[in-house]
Amino acid sequence: MSFVFFDTETTGLKRGFDQILHFAAVRTDENLNEVARFETRSRLQPHVLPHPSALRTNGLPIESLTDSSLPSHYTMVEDIRRTLISWSPAVFVGFNSIRFDEEMLRHALFQCLYPAYLTSNHRNCRADALSLVMAADAVSPAQLVVPVSEEGRRTFRLQQLAAANGVAHARAHDAMSDVLATLELSRLVYRRSPELWQRFVRFSNKATVADFIEVEDGFVLTEFFGGQAYHTSVVCIGRDPDQANGRLCLSLNEDMGRLAAMSDLELQVHLTQKPSPIRRFRINAAPTLTAFYDAPEHMLDGGSMGATGDRACLMKADTGLCARLVAAYMAAREPYALSPHLEERIYSGFPGPADEARIAAFHDARWEDRLAIVQGMEDERLRWFGLRLIYFEARSVLPEPTRLEVERYLTDQMTGDGSGCLTIDQAMAETERVLGEFASPDDLLIQYRTYLQDRLARLEAYRTRLIA
Repeated sequence: MSFVFFDTETTGLKRGFDQILHFAAVRTDENLNEVARFETRSRLQPHVLPHPSALRTNGLPIESLTDSSLPSHYTMVEDIRRTLISWSPAVFVGFNSIRFDEEMLRHALFQCLYPAYLTSNHRNCRADALSLVMAADAVSPAQLVVPVSEEGRRTFRLQQLAAANGVAHARAHDAMSDVLATLELSRLVYRRSPELWQRFVRFSNKATVADFIEVEDGFVLTEFFGGQAYHTSVVCIGRDPDQANGRLCLSLNEDMGRLAAMSDLELQVHLTQKPSPIRRFRINAAPTLTAFYDAPEHMLDGGSMGATGDRACLMKADTGLCARLVAAYMAAREPYALSPHLEERIYSGFPGPADEARIAAFHDARWEDRLAIVQGMEDERLRWFGLRLIYFEARSVLPEPTRLEVERYLTDQMTGDGSGCLTIDQAMAETERVLGEFASPDDLLIQYRTYLQDRLARLEAYRTRLIA
């Protein structure tokens, strides 16, 4: 199977509200030899305000982001989708991609009325190079050099890791440069620790993860927090009832007899302690798992492989206790609160078959015919995103009442309470704060402040006209 290494540069970190500005990807064969590369950019969407810290990180002046010669966000997403589907099936790999870049890509696809789960569908798999290098450090630390920050803490930031391991990384936070650095770090692990690389590839496939969990009585789950690896011997006690890809595991440090003697209420209280005896992970998120027979001694936390395996076997066989633990965990879990913002409801259900047919028809239709398709959609998320797309791409085809409806919605978001997108007031305050951190003026942020002042004046003039 081939690999696709990819990266995004964005206007900020808020999923559903920030946007991708720069996307890059490199396709390789199974031996990590480059086969093809792809790169595209987008101009700023009219309703998106970049976070000043993101501008500082990316080094992109506001003039370059509003350049009308750049593709629109919709056109960019079309190109990304077309390319990635043509490269499928593949293992998709980024650096911290499952927590961030994958999420940004999913939101971009969904808000452009495309199926969101491209990297999980089309027989694709996904993995994260950040987990790979952390696992390499945890399992065989001699394979990679992990640098120490000025504060004296070990750091797994891509730029520092690349420098410490002799990997060329000319332009940090440039999407293509980050892709190439991620690919080269992966090649180091591929060459120096073939077994770890094979495990990394193996568990990029959710079906393989599911089979492993089913077959093994227990295993070591490695989780990463604050640049530190934490190994826990666990046994899977069941599926997460709220998430088909979720699995619930119990730490084998727990006293099984004590758990069995607890009442249901006592179990609920016990499972809410921090850290929880229950570990939850997703089989489609490339978890770091190690069979007991493959685990180095330090990963078993002083226990023997035989004794730990025996406890796992006993626990897995007690289906009644497993069911009680799952029920207690779910009863103690905080209910999921539905966001008031449509942009944050990507995981609030899949579009129905009728709407799936409508979004397919949307992309094949002329712009003047797309409004009727959007108005027929049953899913309110899709109706809003569809209206917004038509407004951005071909607003002249919208009836005036519909155009005004979209403009009011976007204006209210940009001047709202800040619970959703970055508002103009928030962007101004953050720009002043970041400017205050520098002894000398920062031209990039000064230009951005001027841009924000102009946007605010135009918004206020527009709202005055609406009231009149």
